[in-house]
Amino acid sequence: MLVQRFWPQNEICTKKEQGLKLKRSTKREKEKKIPNLSLSLVRTLLFDSKEPPVRAVSWCEVLIKMNERKTIDLEQGWDFMQKGITKLKNILEGLPEPQFSSEDYMMLYTTIYNMCTQKPPHDYSQQLYDKYRESFEEYITSAVLPSLREKHDEFMLRELVRRWSNHKVMVRWLSRFFHYLDRYFIARRSLPPLNEVGLSCFRDLVYKEVNGKVRDAVISLIDQEREGEQIDRALLKNVLDIFVEIGMGQMEYYENDFESSMLKDTAAYYSRKASNWILDDPCPDYMLKAEECLKREKDRVSHYLHVSSEPKLLEKVQHELLSVYATQLLEKEHSGCHALLRDDKVDDLSRMYRLFSKIPRGLDPVSSMFKQHVTAEGTTLVKQAEDAASNKKAEKRDVVGLQEQVFVRKVIELHDKYLAYVNDCFNNHTLFHKALKEAFEIFCNKGVAGSSSAELLATFCDNILKKGGSEKLSDEAIEDTLEKVVKLLAYISDKDLFAEFYRKKLARRLLFDKSANDEHERSILTKLKQQCGGQFTSKMEGMVTDLTLAKENQSHFEEYLSNNSNVSPGIDLTVTVLTTGFWPSYKSFDLNLPAEMVKCVEVFREFYQTKTKHRKLTWIYSLGTCNINGKFEPKTMELIVTTYQASALLLFNLSDRLSYQEIMSQLNLSDDDVVRLLHSLSCAKYKILIKEPNTKTISPTDYFEFNSKFTDKMRRIKIPLPPVDEKKKVIEDVDKDRRYAIDASIVRIMKSRKVLGYQQLVMECVEQLGRMFKPDVKAIKKRIEDLITRDYLERDKENPNLFRTWRPEPRPEEVESTSVGYNSTTDGVTESRVKYLEKYSYPMGKDEAKRNKLIGGNTNIVRAQENKEEADKAWVNDSARGQKDVASREMSTMKTNGINVVSRVSYTKKRCTCLERESKAEEGLCSIPKYNL
Repeated sequence: MLVQRFWPQNEICTKKEQGLKLKRSTKREKEKKIPNLSLSLVRTLLFDSKEPPVRAVSWCEVLIKMNERKTIDLEQGWDFMQKGITKLKNILEGLPEPQFSSEDYMMLYTTIYNMCTQKPPHDYSQQLYDKYRESFEEYITSAVLPSLREKHDEFMLRELVRRWSNHKVMVRWLSRFFHYLDRYFIARRSLPPLNEVGLSCFRDLVYKEVNGKVRDAVISLIDQEREGEQIDRALLKNVLDIFVEIGMGQMEYYENDFESSMLKDTAAYYSRKASNWILDDPCPDYMLKAEECLKREKDRVSHYLHVSSEPKLLEKVQHELLSVYATQLLEKEHSGCHALLRDDKVDDLSRMYRLFSKIPRGLDPVSSMFKQHVTAEGTTLVKQAEDAASNKKAEKRDVVGLQEQVFVRKVIELHDKYLAYVNDCFNNHTLFHKALKEAFEIFCNKGVAGSSSAELLATFCDNILKKGGSEKLSDEAIEDTLEKVVKLLAYISDKDLFAEFYRKKLARRLLFDKSANDEHERSILTKLKQQCGGQFTSKMEGMVTDLTLAKENQSHFEEYLSNNSNVSPGIDLTVTVLTTGFWPSYKSFDLNLPAEMVKCVEVFREFYQTKTKHRKLTWIYSLGTCNINGKFEPKTMELIVTTYQASALLLFNLSDRLSYQEIMSQLNLSDDDVVRLLHSLSCAKYKILIKEPNTKTISPTDYFEFNSKFTDKMRRIKIPLPPVDEKKKVIEDVDKDRRYAIDASIVRIMKSRKVLGYQQLVMECVEQLGRMFKPDVKAIKKRIEDLITRDYLERDKENPNLFRTWRPEPRPEEVESTSVGYNSTTDGVTESRVKYLEKYSYPMGKDEAKRNKLIGGNTNIVRAQENKEEADKAWVNDSARGQKDVASREMSTMKTNGINVVSRVSYTKKRCTCLERESKAEEGLCSIPKYNL
C-alpha cells in the first residue's frame, strides 16, 4: 500500500479538519512537503473515500510514503486489477467469494489512480479505458452468450433477465473502480462515460443477437395470455424493461425492436377474432367481447407493457374490432343499432356509445341511425294521427280535436324518451343533440288533418290552460308539460304562426274567463320569452297585464254607479277595457242596439269621459255576452247568449214574426253574422225561434217566430254561437306580416352592406328571419323585385345579380335654392319619416324621396312645409295598410294609444264588448282600424 490505512489511536481528524490544515499551508510549504505529489492526490486519498473519518498520523509519515511511490507498469497494474475483476465475476456467477471490503475497494481504486497519474510515458489512462471495455466483452463472450444460446423461449427470457441484472451490477462496480477515468480522463477527452460503455457492450454483443428471439418469445406469451392462459407477468415486465433501459433514455429500441412487431401481431390476432365474431355473434354480444378485450389490453399495459404503448395498442384493437366492421355491426338486422333503439336496450346503447366514441368519426353512423330511427318514430305518429282524423270525419269535431291532442301528447312523450337517451346513453353528446333536433324538425313541421304543427301546439296549450280542458293535471304536472311544450316549439319553423294562434286562444281565455290559473299563464309566457325572446311575448304579456288593469277600472265604474244612483242603467254591467296594440284585431260593426243596451253604453261612456277626454271607445259587440230572461209557456228560463243573439231575440219583444231581411236591416249586421246567429237560435240544439221553412240551412227568404213553447229540463242554458274558423284569416295575416318582415330584413341588410349579390342577400335574409319562421326563397325573390319596382333597390347595370341601395339625385333647384335658410336637420318630421320608412320596410319611390329627404344644406321653407304635410298623410296611409300597432306610438305627428275594451252588459246581467282608441290627432287620422273576426 502506498498510504497507511490505519492511523495511531491518539490522533483522529475529520475530513473537514484535514482540509483546513492543507488550506493553511502556504504554497511554498506545500512544495517543500510534497515535491513529487500533486495536491489533488492528497485530496483524493484523504477525502474521496466514502468511509467514515479515518485515524490520522502525522503529515510527515503520509508524505514520506507518498514520496516513496514507485512507477507501476501496465502489465503489473492490470494483473492486480484483473484479480479484482475476476473476484467480481465469481461473485456474480454465484461462486464462493468473500465480499469486497473497504480495503479491497481502496486498493483497486488507488491502483487505477496511480496508473493514470504517472508521468508520461507511464500514464496508462487510455490503455485502462480500453481494458475496461475489453473486460466486459471478455465476460460476455465467455459466460453470458453461451448461457443464453443454450436456452429457449421462457427459459431464455429468465436467463436474459438474470444476465442483465448481473451486468448492471458489474457495470456499477467497475465504474467505481475506474472512477478516476470518469472524473478526469473521460471528461477531458469527451469520451463515452464508463456506465455507457458497459451498457453498450451488452447491447452490441448480447441484445443485438438475442432481441429477435426475445421479441418472439414475449409476443408468444402475450398471445397465450389473450387465449386465457396464465403467464409470468413479472418476467415480461423485466424483459421489456431491458428494451427500454438498453436505449439509455431513448425509446428507439423498445419501439423498433418490440412494439412495432407486437402491434402487428395484435392487429392480426384481433382481425382473426373479429372475422369469426361478426358472423357468429349478435351485436350486443360482439360489443361485450370488444369491450372486454379493450379492458384486458389496458390491464396488460398497466402490468408489463410500457405506458407509451397504451394508445397505440388500443387503437389497433379498436380498428380491428370496431372500425373494420362498424357498418356491418351497426346494421345487423335483428340486433343492430335500429333494433337496440326499437327494443329500448339502454345498456347496450350506452356500450355502443362508449366503444364507437373511441374511434375516429365512429359516432357519425350511430348518430345518423339515431336520427333515422327518431324520424321514423315521429313520422309514424303523424301517420297514425292522420288516419285517426280521417276515420273520425263523420264524427263530432271535438272528437277529431281530441285525436290531435293525443298526437301532441305522444310527440312530447317521444321527445322525453329520446332526450333521456341522449343524456344517459349518449353522454349528452352534441352530435346526438343535433340528430335529435334535426329529426324532430322533420316531422314536427308536418301538418296533421289539415292543421299545422304550430296550430296543434297552440291548441294543446289552450286545452291545458283553459277551464274544463281534457287534460286533468296537477299544478306540477302542468308546469312540467308547459316546459316540454316550449322545448318542442324550438323544433317548429313557423314560430310566428304559433304566436298568432296562441295569442288568439289566449285572448278568448282571458276575455271569457276560461283561464284555469293566472300563474300558469304567466309561467308559460316566461318560458316562451326565454326561448324566443322578449319581442315574441311582449303583446301576450300586455294582454295579461290588461286584465288586471281592467278589473281595477271595473271597480271604479261600480263605485261611480254607487255614487251616482240617478245614472244607473238598472242592470248589472261589466266592461273590460283593453289596449288595442296588445290584442288581436276584431271586426267592429255599428250594431243597432236595443234601447236597454244603449243606455248601458251611454252610462259607461259618461263614466269613462270623467277619467279622460282624449280617448275614443270602439265597442266590439261580437265578444260580448248577455244573460236574458225568456218567458216561455212552460216556464221562465235564463238564457246565456252573445250580444248579437240577445239583440236579435229582443226584436221579438216588438214583433211576433220577422223575416231574414228585416232582422238583418234592424241589426245592421253582415250576412255571415246574421246567418250564424239565426242558425244558433233556430236550427241548433235549442230552438228558441221557429223557422219557416223548417230546414237546416238559413236563406234570405226565411221567416222566424218566437217559440213560446220551448222548454228544457234546465232553467239556465247557454246557447253557443257557431264558431268561426279563424285559421284561414290567421294564416293570411301571418303571411302579410312575413312580407313586411322580409322587406324590413332586406332594408336592414342593404343599409349595412350597400352593395350585395343576390345569393348573399338571400342567405343573410334567411339567417336573420330563421329564428321566427323559415322564409321561402321564392318569397324573398318576389319581395326583392317589389322593392326594385318601388325604386328602393336597383340592379347593377353590368351584373344583374348585384343589387344596390337606390340613392336619389338632388334636383337643381333644391341644390341651388338658398333664398330662405331652412336647414334639413330642423325638419324633424321629414327626417323622422325617412327613418320610419327604413325601419318598418315601407320603401319610398324616387319622387317621394326627392320630396321628403332634404338634400344639401338648405331648401325652400314652403317646400319643407309641403313635405311635412305629405309625410303626415303617408304615415297614416302606411298605418292603414297594416303597419304594426307599435309603430303608431312612434310617430312624431300623431301619438295614438289604442285600447281594446271588452264590456259585459245584461238584461238583468248584460255583457257586451267595446274597443277603445285614444287620439290627440285630427279626427280623420284614426278612421281606418285594423279589426278582423
